[in-house]
Amino acid sequence: MSDLIKKTELSDSKDCPCASAQPILKRLITREAKIGEDLTIRRALPHQERRMIGAWCFFDHFGPLNLKASGLNIAPHPHMGLQTFTWTLHGEILHRDSLGSEQVIKPGQVNLMNSGAGISHSEESLPDSILHGVQLWIALPDSKRFMDPDFNHYATVPYVLHDHLFIHILAGEFLGQQSPAKIYSPLMGLEIYAQEDTESVLPLNPKFEYGILPLVGEIEVEGELIDLTTLLYLGCGRKELNIKLKKGARILVIGGEPFQEEILIWWNFVARSEDELIKAVDDWNNHTRFGEVHGYQGEPLTAPQMKR
Repeated sequence: MSDLIKKTELSDSKDCPCASAQPILKRLITREAKIGEDLTIRRALPHQERRMIGAWCFFDHFGPLNLKASGLNIAPHPHMGLQTFTWTLHGEILHRDSLGSEQVIKPGQVNLMNSGAGISHSEESLPDSILHGVQLWIALPDSKRFMDPDFNHYATVPYVLHDHLFIHILAGEFLGQQSPAKIYSPLMGLEIYAQEDTESVLPLNPKFEYGILPLVGEIEVEGELIDLTTLLYLGCGRKELNIKLKKGARILVIGGEPFQEEILIWWNFVARSEDELIKAVDDWNNHTRFGEVHGYQGEPLTAPQMKR
């Protein structure tokens, strides 16, 4: 979800090893964090050892969350310099933003919000006892990060059947199918569901670096057993990938050309300098930028102050 972890830290994309030009298998252990009072998510990116994979700069796996008691209620908050990418496996989320968009996202659909120079939004669960899904951010290249914000909802995304795998193409292209999601960097995102116990070989773009996170069950990648706590970083240079999944397993595969620009992340902002981040915090807290979310019942969040 959006970054609600109370202890905010500055993330610098250059403060980690460079993207591997050669195929590797690097285990990155996700960290658990609380959002709200008692909802736990697993954060895969940014990670101390890998801040980004392609332009993907933030990756949360939430759920399955039991929302019978509290529900999910994320008050209005701002974004800049990024796109938010939301995909659910179970449950529904109501999105509202400062453009006036009001959209329910259901399983099998994509919400893609382009913050550009600045936007604000809220996220609320609808009546359902279970919520399970992912939210990722895509860093906008410098040439696009000051563009006007927009919001796109994709009610369907293409899929392919391959070796008993049901593969949704969420972003980019795979096996001749192109996602409709409008993105601004060479990227790929797949959600893969095993209809039966299966072994498969997935074709990859050797120019891309890749990461794989199990969402349901364990998987075997190039002979390595990977569970829900681990994002497996693959580096660049692979033309194919050997995977083994049990029936019912689900995984998310993300990839892209290594992002060449240095980015800084503070709270829900992506920028290129600390001055930009400090100004964004002040603008939001002083209500002079990012607009207003209408229809949400409650007060907006306060941005944590950033000190040099």
